[in-house]
Amino acid sequence: MSGSSVTGQTVVITGGAGFIGSHLADALVETNDVIVLDDLSTGARENVPDGATFVKGDVRDPATVAEVTDGVDLIFHEAAVVSVEQSIDEPEFCHDVNFDGTLQILEAARREDARVVFASSAAIYGEPTSLPLTESEPVAPQSPYGIDKCSADQYLRTYHDLYGLETVALRYFNVYGPRQTASDYSGVISIFREQAQAGEPITVDGDGTQTRDFVHVADVVQANLRAATTEHVGTAYNVGTGEETSIRTLAETTQRVTDSDSPIVHRDPRPGDIAHSRADVTKARQRLGYEPSVSLEDGLATLVGE
Repeated sequence: MSGSSVTGQTVVITGGAGFIGSHLADALVETNDVIVLDDLSTGARENVPDGATFVKGDVRDPATVAEVTDGVDLIFHEAAVVSVEQSIDEPEFCHDVNFDGTLQILEAARREDARVVFASSAAIYGEPTSLPLTESEPVAPQSPYGIDKCSADQYLRTYHDLYGLETVALRYFNVYGPRQTASDYSGVISIFREQAQAGEPITVDGDGTQTRDFVHVADVVQANLRAATTEHVGTAYNVGTGEETSIRTLAETTQRVTDSDSPIVHRDPRPGDIAHSRADVTKARQRLGYEPSVSLEDGLATLVGE
């Protein structure tokens, strides 16, 4: 699905120089007036496509947010501290960005009567009681990151119910794809890929039996574009593939796709890691027309040679 479904609109993408936000900007820039707000703490200026207006600024700053959202039709709110570990180390800072920043965006949207599509997270569910996870699964976040995303997710529905604001929360599962940077705080796929391509050991936390639902950024962009035009607002949707992959299998697939001789080594499990995760995407299929299309093997192949 291309960005052509969203045309002729003034669009703000917070975090638009980052991983997911920049792919959204790519999809929208040809047929819309796209404004990217990013403080470049983790994003990169070169990720912003030609034709988009770039504003370096902080989503927590009311004056900056008011300036970039003046006359806006649609806001994709991707800006966040995405590291669970960092939220554990710096809960106050992460709360300021992930929760207070979202509130700034919602207030701006209320002033402008703009639709908000929000990057929520599967982290709000915590340890699942059953799989696959539906949107009605009880929320039990296990980190400050998860708590902030959960609160913001619920705020979106409240703004819809109280003020009639068109809001959609998209609960991302494990997103991966080009431009995702490998660091202690990033997705395991980008870490594995860099280790494999450098000939370094591929380090698996724990025994590798834990599973995740890995969804390619192209499918996440598709979900966002569909959320931007749906009539089914004021609610949340899971964005994943509906399939789960063990971390050990992921490491082996990365070896194969990169044609790497890197050994797979195991280390201590990460504190707070859930054992298993898999999205039920039935609601997104039925109401948004979302259909995940990129297999893990094909998705990993898009990263080779990055």
